[in-house]
Amino acid sequence: MTDQTPHLTHSEARSAKPRFGFAQLTGFALLAVLAIGALGGPSLIGQDPAKQSLLSTFESPSRSHLLGTDNLGRDMAARLLSGAQLSLSLALLSVITAGLPGTLLGVIAAWRGGWTDRLIGAFSDAVLALPGLLLVLMLAAISPGSWWALYAGISLTLWVEYFRYTRQRARVVLSEPAVEASRLLGLSPWVLLRRHLIPEIGPGLLTLAAFGAATAVTSVAALGFVSVGLRPPTAEWGVMMTELLPYWREAPFLILQPVLCLIVTVLALHLSVGGARRP
Repeated sequence: MTDQTPHLTHSEARSAKPRFGFAQLTGFALLAVLAIGALGGPSLIGQDPAKQSLLSTFESPSRSHLLGTDNLGRDMAARLLSGAQLSLSLALLSVITAGLPGTLLGVIAAWRGGWTDRLIGAFSDAVLALPGLLLVLMLAAISPGSWWALYAGISLTLWVEYFRYTRQRARVVLSEPAVEASRLLGLSPWVLLRRHLIPEIGPGLLTLAAFGAATAVTSVAALGFVSVGLRPPTAEWGVMMTELLPYWREAPFLILQPVLCLIVTVLALHLSVGGARRP
């Protein structure tokens, strides 16, 4: 019996458009809502996240305070939006500044090989020898409560993942017969990158970027929760959890709000790269 299953050629498989499943569409929708909230910030609801009113502590949700107020009478919705602005901007900046050099170094190492590959590989191994959390903690200790210290520590930790993935995939792609034929035809390195390398490593880099952003968001929240990262009165989700933890019996719905924001953000990032199905 002959196999009647249709087979796609290499070029056809590349050009086939992915179908997004329900999980991915849900992730994209959540990310869109989070992005709108982060871009608009507290101005969306016209409230100041730092304004205190001790006469309005632990208020229930109302027209004036959509999600109630905290122990100092500050508007919870405004503080959550401010926290989204801070966390997502740090995650985006960390992913960009870690992804670009990591990807570039990975391509250079795979392309050049030899001592260049060994030198960059040894440097990445040295970075991996130092636990990422310890590196972030060291920078946070040098500059307590600094947004830039957290950003630098997270970026220095994340770039190695991009480098290792890109170097491994680029080695495979650059050894393919199609690439060898293109080199013999005298095509420029930019053409080789655009037509062969980028289509192969692009989807994996997007996945690494989504997981890296989730790692950055959770790292900032975790460090803020243990009072190592950002400090009060900064409106950051981890800091808000720490401030509201002593009042969890009186107002449990308040501490659940930053927790839910963190969960939804990480879930959205993970769902958005859940894997597209091809026809």
